[in-house]
Formats: sequence, C-alpha cells, structure tokens
Amino acid sequence: MLNPLDPHPATEFEAHDLLGFRVLLSRRHGDWLRELAGPYELCWATTWEEDANTHLAPLLGLPPLPVVRFRGYRRQPGDPRVRLMELLSGAKWAPLLRYADGRPFAWIDDVIPPRLVRNSLVRSDRLLLPVDSHQGLERHHVDRLLARPPRPSRWHRARPGHRESDPTEVNPARDPGR
Repeated sequence: MLNPLDPHPATEFEAHDLLGFRVLLSRRHGDWLRELAGPYELCWATTWEEDANTHLAPLLGLPPLPVVRFRGYRRQPGDPRVRLMELLSGAKWAPLLRYADGRPFAWIDDVIPPRLVRNSLVRSDRLLLPVDSHQGLERHHVDRLLARPPRPSRWHRARPGHRESDPTEVNPARDPGR
C-alpha cells in the first residue's frame, strides 16, 4: 500500500533500491501515517516485517513501529480458517487477529480477500480497507480512517482469557463448497 506498482505521474514518489527491490515511496505517506497515529496504534503489517523499521520508516520519517509477524507463522487453535482460494491473500488474517487480541483495528492493504471485507462490514470493531495496488494509499483512505475509526462492539467483546469467535471464519456447515 505504500509502494504502488504504477502511481499517477502527478504524485510525488521517489524510487529507492532497498534489499534488491525498487521501491517507490512518498513522504506524503509518512505525513498521513503520523496523522493516523493520533487515533490509531500503528504497526507494520507487511511481509517486510522488521526490515520495514530498518529501511522504510526512516525514509517516511516514522519512528520504529511494532511489527506483526507473518514469516514462520503456524496455525494456532482458534485461528479462523482461510479458504483455499484465499491462501495467499488471506495469509495475514490470523496473525492480524492475534495481534489485535480483541481490540478494535483497521487493516489497510492491497491483498485483503473481498469476502473478509464484506463480512467485516457488520462489525464496528474492525475496518478492512482495500487499497489499489497500482495507486497505493491515497488521501481518501486516510479520510475514511479518520472519519469512522473502529470502536469496541457491544456484540463482540473478548472476555479475559477467552479468544473471541470470528464471524468471518468459514463455517463448513454453511459453506459446502469447502
């Protein structure tokens, strides 16, 4: 979402060679993320993992942020199932839910499975915001995040010591296509 594939020529991106990749970054994204740091607890939810703090954060003018670990993640009891067709795009879902640990959260990415986005619409405690991989994060995404941040839900409260159930999980009884 911060490294678009084909941004509009009028946008202000600079090319950087990082870890053998050509990465397009905009200082504007750093400004927007610092703006979001008021109502949100920011973290890196990227396959760059800790390398995001080493290589991306300084270029964006960000402090080191907590990192959601995806590499080597092993399915754990209580993790939601991911459909076969979503194995790649949905690989971040269980680690993100574990990281959130029942707290309200927003997930902004270019690989969120549409089913998860649809199912999250009924939840006030999460906001899944898909981003076009060609354009990356845009101002309207930031405005949406600021306008209605996720909030604790009266209906989906995690109890201490109890992992909350996830209605976006596939229920084999209701989904015979699995």
